[in-house]
Amino acid sequence: MTSPIKSAAAEMPFLDHLEELRWRLVWSLAAFCVALVVAFAIVSQFDIIKWLEAPVLPFLGGRKLVYTNPADPFGIVLNASFALGLLLASPVIGYQLWAFLSPALYKHEKRIIIPVLAGGVGLFLAGAALAFFVVLPFTLQFLLSFQSSAIEPMLTVSGYFDFAIGMAVAFGIVFELPIVILALTALGILTPAFLNKYRRHAIVLCIVGAAFVTPGADPTSLFALAIPLYFLFELSVVLSTVIYRQRVRREARRAALEEAETAAAMVRPLDADAGPVRLDQGGIA
Repeated sequence: MTSPIKSAAAEMPFLDHLEELRWRLVWSLAAFCVALVVAFAIVSQFDIIKWLEAPVLPFLGGRKLVYTNPADPFGIVLNASFALGLLLASPVIGYQLWAFLSPALYKHEKRIIIPVLAGGVGLFLAGAALAFFVVLPFTLQFLLSFQSSAIEPMLTVSGYFDFAIGMAVAFGIVFELPIVILALTALGILTPAFLNKYRRHAIVLCIVGAAFVTPGADPTSLFALAIPLYFLFELSVVLSTVIYRQRVRREARRAALEEAETAAAMVRPLDADAGPVRLDQGGIA
């Protein structure tokens, strides 16, 4: 039986939906503003630039990053505060999103949305960390190995951070692939058979996708992203098979239960009709 609250939410007029959406956005924005202030206070207490430039320092030969715009250092602190504030406010934003969407979702959709959101955040952070601490130093070493005695590198703060943050974001987005495939499999949109059928095409798509999202045009960045992307696809195929089998077994149990309930509903009227006949046969006047 549908609860009155859910029925009222499901039958809410369009303007009421807009009003609810407005308040959800207001609360999300308020949470982000508070988190941004807290994040700025935290970032200001640390030398965030020194921490972020750690991957490139071994390749500068004792030199430092330079900046040509007086606002560059403040911009880096502000961007770091923005990212940390978004991370701190994500539980509130996620709750507001869930509260707005949940009345319109089916039961099986509600069951997967929280794991999808949590897994998406975790995989994004894992991809960004891999890019910043592992792939970025390797890429910088490769690119800066082509120095010549005729030229001297002068890396700017804005140029380096644009490259580093772009790579971290690209890896974070790419690492969302498993959670997307698993969610589509759980909803019945994708099947392992479909993924296996187009496995060879996935190699080309991984290279093309990596070429679009990598911040640099060098082949090192391209293949440093394309190779993990393909391994993530293969992992997604394996996990998709597990999810698909679980869904098939769950649907089979549901179908068997519905069939048993239907059979029981058909037997009950027959038993009710048979009662008076047995009484008459017993000779009761």
